[in-house]
Amino acid sequence: MSTEFDTGLPSARQVQMMIRDRQSVEIKLMTGDTLTGQVQWQDHNAVCLNGSGQNTILMRGAIAYIKTAG
Repeated sequence: MSTEFDTGLPSARQVQMMIRDRQSVEIKLMTGDTLTGQVQWQDHNAVCLNGSGQNTILMRGAIAYIKTAG
């Protein structure tokens, strides 16, 4: 299994566009919690969400979905 982050994957490219465009997003977690904010960065293990001026690092396995808000 490769540990390299594959930027060729459609999901990675879509999140990169959200970062580039500074879009507000909604992230639903597997626990049922919903977070909103802007994605700051991503790697192969995690996504960093800035919501209310505070960064939260979310492990990819905890994310049910990411969608643009609004």
